[in-house]
Amino acid sequence: MSRNIQLPQETEIVIIGGGVIGCSTAYHLTQLGFRDVHLLERRELTCGTTWHAAGLVGQLRATSNMTRLAQYTSDLYKDLESISGFATGFRQNGSIGVATTEARWEEMLRGADMARNLGLECIRFSPEAIKERCSLINIDDVVGGLFLPSDGQTNPIDTTRAMAAAARQNGAKIHEGVTVTSILKEDGKITSVQTDQGSIKARIVVLSGGMWSRELAASIGVTVPLHAAEHFYVVTEAMDGVDKTFSTLRDPDHNIYIKEDAGKLLIGSFEPVAKPWGHNGIPEDFSFDELPPDLDHFEPFLLNAMKRIPALEETGIHTWFNGPESFTPDDRYMLGQSPEIENLFIASGFNSIGIQSAGGAGKVLADWIKNGEPPMDLWDVDVRRMMPFQKNRAYLYDRTVETLGLLYEMHWPYRQPATSRNVRKSPLHDRLEKAGACFGVNAGWERPNWYTNEGQSASYEYSYGKQNWFENSKAEHLAVRETVGLFDQSSFAKYRVEGRDAEKLLNRLSTNDVSVEPGKLVYTQWLNDRGGIEADLTVTRLSKTEFMVFTSCGTQVRDLDWLKRHIQEDEHVVATDVTSAYSVLGLMGPNSRALLSKLSPDNFSNEAFPFATMQEIDLGYARVMASRITYVGELGWELYIPSEFTQNVYDCIVEAGPEFGLVHAGYHAMDSLRLEKAYRHWGHDITDEDTPLEAGLGFTVKWDKPGGFIGRKALLRQKKTGISKKLVQFKLKDPDAMLYHNEPIVRDGEYVGYISSGAYSHVYGASIGMGYVRGDNLDREKILSSTFELEIAGKRYPVEASLAPFYDPKSEKVKA
Repeated sequence: MSRNIQLPQETEIVIIGGGVIGCSTAYHLTQLGFRDVHLLERRELTCGTTWHAAGLVGQLRATSNMTRLAQYTSDLYKDLESISGFATGFRQNGSIGVATTEARWEEMLRGADMARNLGLECIRFSPEAIKERCSLINIDDVVGGLFLPSDGQTNPIDTTRAMAAAARQNGAKIHEGVTVTSILKEDGKITSVQTDQGSIKARIVVLSGGMWSRELAASIGVTVPLHAAEHFYVVTEAMDGVDKTFSTLRDPDHNIYIKEDAGKLLIGSFEPVAKPWGHNGIPEDFSFDELPPDLDHFEPFLLNAMKRIPALEETGIHTWFNGPESFTPDDRYMLGQSPEIENLFIASGFNSIGIQSAGGAGKVLADWIKNGEPPMDLWDVDVRRMMPFQKNRAYLYDRTVETLGLLYEMHWPYRQPATSRNVRKSPLHDRLEKAGACFGVNAGWERPNWYTNEGQSASYEYSYGKQNWFENSKAEHLAVRETVGLFDQSSFAKYRVEGRDAEKLLNRLSTNDVSVEPGKLVYTQWLNDRGGIEADLTVTRLSKTEFMVFTSCGTQVRDLDWLKRHIQEDEHVVATDVTSAYSVLGLMGPNSRALLSKLSPDNFSNEAFPFATMQEIDLGYARVMASRITYVGELGWELYIPSEFTQNVYDCIVEAGPEFGLVHAGYHAMDSLRLEKAYRHWGHDITDEDTPLEAGLGFTVKWDKPGGFIGRKALLRQKKTGISKKLVQFKLKDPDAMLYHNEPIVRDGEYVGYISSGAYSHVYGASIGMGYVRGDNLDREKILSSTFELEIAGKRYPVEASLAPFYDPKSEKVKA
């Protein structure tokens, strides 16, 4: 690793940033056979954030795939010394998480369910067992704990340098003391990287510059929303009873973690109110630097540590430390190919879990670079989930106050962020607020999740049981089933796709056939070459050359990126995001036809306005695109309204509504309604790892349409060989147990999968969910003759399994 060396004029891959993430990416690229890889570090390896990381290597994460990546990291660190020839300091001394409330204990037990399902050893400890494992711990307020024997810790600097050494041994070049000053692009592609020692042309650039990534990305119009925050810890003097066998202690209820450090204890915190740093940019010369200590800020958490380990009261402090780390708006890191620039890959914003994430993140990013697509469902961390507005500095500053602490806050079902709110609003926001809406947020949109009764506060009271909005959402749910509900669905993403070759493009992307008459709606999936579902959406034909595509707000960037990437050079197609141009109101329920018929002179009969069609209608003083489609399993219409006409249309509907039993309904009701009807949700029930045949969506596949579609060959192979998993719907027999997601599915006593999404069914009076059952014997009779249970917080519950929707399996209500 030499300074002031002659850089190449051209290379295949440039990696910007020499922290643990950049070095892991370099190593894994060389493992795949890449040799022309150059990593550029502005000062010395690890000098930004990596050097002062605590070095914890935990494995249990919020989702299955994130846990798998953390498991891979742990396995890699186990072997890294023999691979590289460099000591890393890695050891598996285990970790103990303690719960001091029943709610936290349930959260931990639900996590343990997922761990067992993935083969990760996770032992339930009583308070007495915790004390036996570590006599220093005060257990007076402890309800229980989880012990993960294979968790551990490592030396961040040594581990990073070991990966760098292994990358060098495989042919990569590591250049320290080389500062990237700018990135040059042309025609939507990066052409070269400009440094203080010359320019390098590159086919691929990986941005893993830690805290500096946001500004460097913004300079070329790329969205990498992250913000640095101060992160505090102290190291004590040497303590009796502390040696290398001391397991890492996590006490999330008191926002602290404690680990062994050379016979001492390192005590760190993830405080609920954090201190953002570097708001106007990170100094270029910041290297192995510390920030000023803030005793007043850290003292409450030091006192919490003393309560947990009383011996600390008699122990001196050897080191006070404060250093910056970068955090993202949703507390998940950013990985993958930038939607703005074709040959730029992002690996940034690791939210204080970079060490435990580095191995897995580097591996899947290298696979992504080689194959042009992620090797597994990475939507949790896919950079395409981020919205362009999220690089706004004021938004990031205010959100970072909250996000650091979210690592240890309760991960409640339906939890909503408290900061950086009211960013994106529908034109009806104020009216819905007056109607009692309690808003949640998705992709920056303020959306009504449920509606209050008179005198009720529009705020959440979180729990793992039936939350304070349960009865409100039940009333909304039943109104949609019995009369009519009004949903504000304005957050839907909307693209206008037009041009001579628009039909050709959309048919190549879609499993279904979009060669329909104008006014027809087509429900379809877009697949990758493996047959995995990249998008789940509807296409409406407007004319010979014009289409509208409607999809989820959360995938607004991703789906448009997929669409545009597949426009071939000789195709005449223009795709425009028109999300802000239209509001969307959903009128859903048995009385929706009657209500619309009173408001409009148009004919809404089944004969004149059949299911899966669109017509332009008069409503109020507006012309509205009305689509007869539903996501709740009832007769209904989605009304696409030019934004400036929205308030008038809404007022007309609400004025006429009481005669028909109209009720405002929120997204919680929509979720429970769609689950009764077994409608899939992309990102949970269907992902790029799942095919339409596995997901029960084979009816959308038009096998023999002219020109075929992306993924057809993979589906044909699967059709021939058979599937190895199948999406099944489940209904709990216990009316009080609550399903959310990730609960293990047990078939005839064996783990076979997990619940992808769940909610309470107000029609059937019990939780329902769906999830993939893996293995052999997936034909209908064998599945339905099996005994299924779901595991919730360590207890197994009997369920009824079904391959058809529990509600209206023949869609008679939808097509009435």
